[in-house]
Formats: sequence, structure tokens, C-alpha cells
Amino acid sequence: MSIEFIGYVSAREQTETLDLSGPEIDPAYIAATALIHERSGFDRVLVAAHSTSPDSTLIAQYAASVTSQLGLLIAHRPGFTAPTLAARQFATLDHITQGRVAVHIITGGNDRELEADGDHLSKVERYQRTAEYLQILRREWAGDRPFDHDGRFYRLRNASSSVLPYQPEGIPLYFGGASEEAIGVAGELADGYALWGEPRANAAELVEKVRSAGQRHNRSLRFSISFRPIIADTEEEAWERAATIQKQVETRQATILPAQNGIALDDAGAHPTEDTLPTNEGSRRLQAIAAKSARHDERLWTGVAQVTGGRWNSTSLVGTADQVADSLLQYYRLGIETFLIRGFDPLNDAIRYGRNLIPRVRALVEQEDKLRHTSG
Repeated sequence: MSIEFIGYVSAREQTETLDLSGPEIDPAYIAATALIHERSGFDRVLVAAHSTSPDSTLIAQYAASVTSQLGLLIAHRPGFTAPTLAARQFATLDHITQGRVAVHIITGGNDRELEADGDHLSKVERYQRTAEYLQILRREWAGDRPFDHDGRFYRLRNASSSVLPYQPEGIPLYFGGASEEAIGVAGELADGYALWGEPRANAAELVEKVRSAGQRHNRSLRFSISFRPIIADTEEEAWERAATIQKQVETRQATILPAQNGIALDDAGAHPTEDTLPTNEGSRRLQAIAAKSARHDERLWTGVAQVTGGRWNSTSLVGTADQVADSLLQYYRLGIETFLIRGFDPLNDAIRYGRNLIPRVRALVEQEDKLRHTSG
């Protein structure tokens, strides 16, 4: 598989343009969303994590139970579960789903949110703990023999597991974070590196930094980038829809959020967290990009990032399906092979992507690869 599409499954319908309503966990919505993504040609779906949200692994397990092929990208925060136990939990689910599990490691960039779960480490310490955590995950998944581990954060004696990943190549570990600490850990221990949607020049710079970090450990990483595509029959209609979305977000920011005692959506646009300035480097990068302009390259749009202060993944590619597909091809040419796409109208946009966007991108990439093969 040369390219991969990742969607988004949450415990209930939620987005920046909608008021939250209904139960915190809606099994019917989880099932419908998972099935729509599977039938729309997505390879995986992300299940996000937050200090106030339902458990991501259990939501993923339910999504897997109603699908037969859809992969799962489970957001997971190191430090709150023993790494040996987490290794067995993910390996167990990987067997139940016959190899459909991947894990997205989120070390965490909001200090005050992490404190809600009792984590008071500094950012540098958190990444040190993450590195140790991933080393243990990989060691237990290797299954060679019982092992000891003496580290700063974990001390293990005779650790082992009778359940190993379903596939011989193991469970893929995706990783996010744009700080130097994050890039160092990703280069050494991750299989995939995820970045938010940025202008191509910025994305290329970050990809090269991570690629270089991997090369120092003789490793090659897969790259993923996240967008909120806004597509319509004409480019004018797409930009009109973008303007409408921005107004909806502005209205919600001005009315709903203050009424909730100053809480805002988290990085997945899913659950509230205290309205503080982001402490993660990805948000700072997005703030700087949005401050320069609402539009970049041919059709990268940061209008929602301007409204929200870049607190979560919110950049869009705006245009017709053909235009957005061509933009994604430009990112593919930078070495990015995974696209995490979700809409501001989650279910309808997933259907729209499956009908109009994903097939176009796959066709363009196939043509691109054939040309490379012929010319090479």
C-alpha cells in the first residue's frame, strides 16, 4: 500500500460547529461512523484520547466489532498504564481484530490537562518517560525471553507476555509532536510520524528533520499529515462553505464556550479542556502560520485555526475534489504517504470523501508511481 487514508471515530457526534447533545457514549453513532468509513475506502480510523473522554481502546474495540476490515489507530498516553500491561492489551485486541490495531502515542502538550490525571512531570521528563515506555512495549512485543528493565521511570523483573502482535511485523506505532524532544523520540522508536496540516514548505522542513532523526538510528519512518478538507462542486462553493464554517465556529466560541465556564475543545475537537494557551510546539507552529495569512499555497486554509488559536488540528484544503486531490498529491511528493482527513460535518463529509476524494487521490498516486517506475 503506497498511501493510506485515516478517518475519525468518536464516542458521539461532535465537531466545532455543533453543540454537544445526547449521551456521552452513543454506540449507534460509533457503529454508523465505523461502517461509513469502512465502506468509504478508509484504511483506518483514529480514536482520540483526552483526560475527560471515554476510553479510546474500548471505543476502538466496539468499532472493530461492527467492521471486518477497518484498521484502528488508538490514541494512547504513556504513563497512565504500566507499559507491560498496555503491550498485552494492544496485542490482545490485535488478535481479536486479526491485525487491525495501530497505536498513536500522545505524550501530551497541555500541562494543566495532564495534571487532571495526576501527571506533574515536565515536558522534557514526559518525553523521557515516553521513550522508556516505547522501549518496553517493543521489548515485550518481541517475545524473545523474559527480561529485566532498570530505568528512571520503570523497573521490571522477569517481564514477558504470552500474547504477541498478530502480524510478524508487529503493531505500528505512530507518533506526534513537533518539539525537539518529540522528534528525537520519534526518530528512534516510532514507525510513523504525524504532523498537522501546514504549508508545503513548512511540512517539508519538518519531514526532513524527522527523517534525519530516524537516519541517525538507521530507521525509516512513514509520514502522516492531517487536514479537514472542504470540498464542493465548484471552488467558489467550497470557499463559501469555508466562510460559513468559520462563522459557525466564531458563534460557538462566543456563545457556547463562555457558558461552559471558559472551556474549549481539545486537540481532537472532541472534549473540553481549560482554555489556556497551548504549550505544545505543534500549536505554536500553527499559530504562527495562521497569523501570517488565512490562505497558503493554492488552497490551504487556516481560518478555523485563527479563530481557535491553533489549539487543535483545524487546517483545511478547500476546493473541488479534483483540486484537493491534486493538493494531496503535492504532499505525497514530499514523502507523505498517509492522510488523516475528517470533516466539520463528520458523517456526511466521510461519505463525500469516499465518493469524490479518496478514489481521485489513489488514482493520481498510482499514476505518479507508474511514471516514477518508468522514468527510473
